[in-house]
Amino acid sequence: MAKQLTAIIMLLSCLICSQTASAGLPVSLPDQGPLPSLAPMLEKINPAVVNIATYSTQVNRYNPLLNDPFFRRFFNFPDAQLKQYQQPERQQQSAGSGVIVNASEGVVITNYHVIKGADEVQVSLIDGRSFAAEIIGTDPELDIAMLKIEAEHLSEVSIADSSAVRVGDFVVAIGNPFGLGQTVTTGIVSAIGRSGLGIEGYENFIQTDASINPGNSGGALVNLRGELVGINTAIIAPAGGNVGIGFAIPANMVNASMRQLLAYGEVKRGDIGLAVQDITPQLSEAFNLKNGQQGVLITQVDEHSPAAAAGVKPGDIITRINGTKTGSSAHFRSQISMSAIGDMLRLDILRQNKTLEIGVKVVAREDLSYSGKSLHPLLEGAQFENNPEGGVVVSAVKPNSPAAYNGLRPDDILVSANRIALHDIETLRRAVSHDRSSVLLKIIRDNVSLFLVIR
Repeated sequence: MAKQLTAIIMLLSCLICSQTASAGLPVSLPDQGPLPSLAPMLEKINPAVVNIATYSTQVNRYNPLLNDPFFRRFFNFPDAQLKQYQQPERQQQSAGSGVIVNASEGVVITNYHVIKGADEVQVSLIDGRSFAAEIIGTDPELDIAMLKIEAEHLSEVSIADSSAVRVGDFVVAIGNPFGLGQTVTTGIVSAIGRSGLGIEGYENFIQTDASINPGNSGGALVNLRGELVGINTAIIAPAGGNVGIGFAIPANMVNASMRQLLAYGEVKRGDIGLAVQDITPQLSEAFNLKNGQQGVLITQVDEHSPAAAAGVKPGDIITRINGTKTGSSAHFRSQISMSAIGDMLRLDILRQNKTLEIGVKVVAREDLSYSGKSLHPLLEGAQFENNPEGGVVVSAVKPNSPAAYNGLRPDDILVSANRIALHDIETLRRAVSHDRSSVLLKIIRDNVSLFLVIR
């Protein structure tokens, strides 16, 4: 009876409020407290998100024919007169975003592509202050750059464990879209572990529908606690603007890169000497994987690598690294890339339906590369590594070396030598051992196949 009476009183109250409102009289509602808002969180972290302006000088060059000394002499163009045929320098400006991650040291994280080629970098705070920034380290493979500013009374954003991010989590993107100034947008995590986009060397993106536009690059993607879960880096924009598909570099990858940049001024990535591939439904059936087991299939183990020494074999399936699931070859590469040289990795492996746990030490890439001189005299000056996707990759070429003179370039992928298909360094060694006077290479350069004769 008491419940019914309460309901009747509430109904009458609603009717009275409705009639009062229709009569144009003010309505008094009970105080229900402040409305839900992100404002308190944003008031703390907005000062730690900065705008970045870069300036570079571009020279409009004169006609290329004027670079030829013979042409200048023939037409009587003294070197002193060349400047009058050269157009003046131009200042180019671009804009992006950044995040202060260490207030006491003035350390700012942004995307490498934001500051690439810049002669001058200017960092502006939300309070109106502006500072010249020093580039203290870059990681182009991850698209990360670290800046330093000399300033006091800075705010910073704490870095979250991005491995805990789940699809459906609410996130907030903060940055400087189109140079408008600091802007906040909200959304959810749409997907995790995105790869295969061809944007960066190591891809394991967080995808979000929080609006990200040109100028947001290098800005913060934070959770509702105001912790950094990613650095906004790219969008899919068929029409040039946001369509709800944006990508952020996970904070754990950023943090791993940042630690090395602070320690060494560069990123020294390690390796364990494995090549892997994704497991298709057909491979899953062939290897008798059950209960939706996921992982990556080992296709190659370098002969003198830590993985070989630890007993890892081709045909093994890696399901976890240090307890974290490994669902794709791109995810595997990103997990290895976050490991420091000297770290011990715990690999959970399936071998003939038996579970093994194997410890493998991470070593410097250089320790897994082979000098061209050890393979063939004409390849002296080049360094070679096994390519995870097949073939052999040129990891480095010394200037003014035989390899450089013969046309080899870093990142060339060798797919055959002397008409013998290359699977790894060992097949390259055998293919070039028969003829010491010349080598016929088939290479892939910038996604184009071509032949190269080295004499």
